[in-house]
Amino acid sequence: MIENTSDVLKALAHPVRIQILKQLYDGPICVCHINRNIDFSQANISKHLKILKNAHIVKSTKEGMYQYYSLKDEKIKEIIRLAEEVVKNSKIQ
Repeated sequence: MIENTSDVLKALAHPVRIQILKQLYDGPICVCHINRNIDFSQANISKHLKILKNAHIVKSTKEGMYQYYSLKDEKIKEIIRLAEEVVKNSKIQ
């Protein structure tokens, strides 16, 4: 259990992955749209999505030629919100 928790927290510990997850808050999104909204290469975005998928934070479905990603559990939003609150309250910014 602790190892799995550590894996999730490690997967969340990157600014690009947080940006990706925030884009998924409203529902599934095509990887091509994620790439448009984050200033990184498709390969870099795919690498981060793979890390999130391996940590069971996101899931993917294929529709035709397009790969869509979504949050596997809505509680991820709360984890990110709480982390942002800790940063805000501790003035780590």
